[in-house]
Amino acid sequence: MSSAASAAPSRSSRTVIAVLASCGIAVSLMQTLVVPLLGEFPHLLDTSRANAAWLVTSTLVAGAVCAPVLGRLGDMHGKRRMLLIALACMAAGSALGAVSDEFAVVLCGRVLQGAAIGVVPLGMSIMRDVLPPERVGSGVALMSATLGIGGAVGLPITGLVAERFDWHWLFAGAAAFGIAEIVLVRLVVPASPLRSGGGFDVPGAVGLSAGLVCLLLAVSKGNDWGWTSAAVLGPGAASVVLFLVWGRYELRRGDPLVDLRISARPTVLFTNIASMLVGTAMFGGFMVGAQIMQAPRATGYGFGLSLVASGLVLLPIGAAMGVFSPVSAHLSARYGPRTAVVLGASVLTCGNVAAAMVTAPLALVVAALTLIAVGGALAYGALPTLIMQAVPTSTTAAANSLNSLARSIGTAACSAVVVAFTTGWVLRVDSAVLPARAAYTGIFLVAAGAALAAAVLAAVTPRPTGVDAEPERPARQPVSPRTPAATGDARRAGRAAPGGSRRAAAPAGSRRARARRAARSAPPTGAAAGSAPNRPTRAGSPPTRRAEPPCPPAADPEDRRSAC
Repeated sequence: MSSAASAAPSRSSRTVIAVLASCGIAVSLMQTLVVPLLGEFPHLLDTSRANAAWLVTSTLVAGAVCAPVLGRLGDMHGKRRMLLIALACMAAGSALGAVSDEFAVVLCGRVLQGAAIGVVPLGMSIMRDVLPPERVGSGVALMSATLGIGGAVGLPITGLVAERFDWHWLFAGAAAFGIAEIVLVRLVVPASPLRSGGGFDVPGAVGLSAGLVCLLLAVSKGNDWGWTSAAVLGPGAASVVLFLVWGRYELRRGDPLVDLRISARPTVLFTNIASMLVGTAMFGGFMVGAQIMQAPRATGYGFGLSLVASGLVLLPIGAAMGVFSPVSAHLSARYGPRTAVVLGASVLTCGNVAAAMVTAPLALVVAALTLIAVGGALAYGALPTLIMQAVPTSTTAAANSLNSLARSIGTAACSAVVVAFTTGWVLRVDSAVLPARAAYTGIFLVAAGAALAAAVLAAVTPRPTGVDAEPERPARQPVSPRTPAATGDARRAGRAAPGGSRRAAAPAGSRRARARRAARSAPPTGAAAGSAPNRPTRAGSPPTRRAEPPCPPAADPEDRRSAC
């Protein structure tokens, strides 16, 4: 890593981290870009409410599908190159939304925006390759936390634009942001010198994409279509079959899209499952916090704030994630990333329990939601470090992308839980149907259970071993020239030692070696005093056996027995 870090010695590590983190914030903003306008899009785009919901679902599915593909391509052909392609997709999708009023065109734009979520795992992998070792931990922690920072900061920004300006400006601003990030990356971020090579697993990418689409379709639309309907059970069953076939194929392929043998290592497997649970536990507060702030006071739990005011009140959530991500890196460096994940998940549990119990005043509710963000920052900052310490450097981007995929699945599961609870427990306020307080209590308790499960799972996760080589081809141990089996020269040197004994090639620290050194340092006695020195032998000729020298009188009894 140190040699890779010297690829661009003139560039500041802080600048590289800042640029990559801003890219992470940019793509995470895309996840909440249209949330404030979901209620208005059926009228604005002349479509149904069910179709408008696909503006969020399509982004989630596209991100889950493209993240592992971009990660594998990044390992093969360059991580910075794939990062630039992902940012270009985001800019192109945003431009489509900025110039069109057609639902199909805006939907395509949202798919392209979702494909850019691969920027986050690619950015973490670039940091591992090009930053000095002492800066990798803090950089990766901040990059990982941008998924939450962008979502928290994006709500007030998008709410302000939606209230004061035309909605097309949301997409136009995102396009300008994407273009600016492309320029900054090309100017500041060095290319990673590491390449894994190999061929791209096209059948594996198609199989994984098909399985993820079916799975996320069933999870995200189960509340709308009915969990027992054929439209949900069919894709759910198809995802199981597709993943089984895909897994069997990947195990047989020499250069798979996802190395399942590495992914099945306990450290990697447990960390990915914990990532899924942490995603469920953290995003529950993000998704319902604004709804609680905007709910009328007549509900008994709401505060009647406007869209912009609620976003401003929730700004401490984003600030907390930005502040505590370096704390996560410090904890990981001092006590290990596993400890940081356990601590973060425990804080997440406490925050969700507090949010389930507290309904007033506003400051306490915001404090509970901020505590959820603190726990998420501590856990999210350490999870990629656990992954990177447990996988070879040649698969860093693919492994991080799989971890990002696990978080996306957790977010999708959280979305399904939120919809199920908020539509299952309702009340009427002035002819308006709104979620009851019991619905939000249930959401926070489910999130607390997920966080507690993540803490337990992280506690039993084996410590990473720092694998730097492929497991199927272990590195050969170097043979020291001081060992008996070093080379033919060492053996010949043993034969050429005083007295011609082969025992001269024994390890330097053994009793026998000490005795021989004592024998060489002692004055010659008897017949050995007048003996001629050993003559060197020709290469390949058999050695001439000579009489063993007498035992050294100066050696202690134990060494004397060893030498004689």
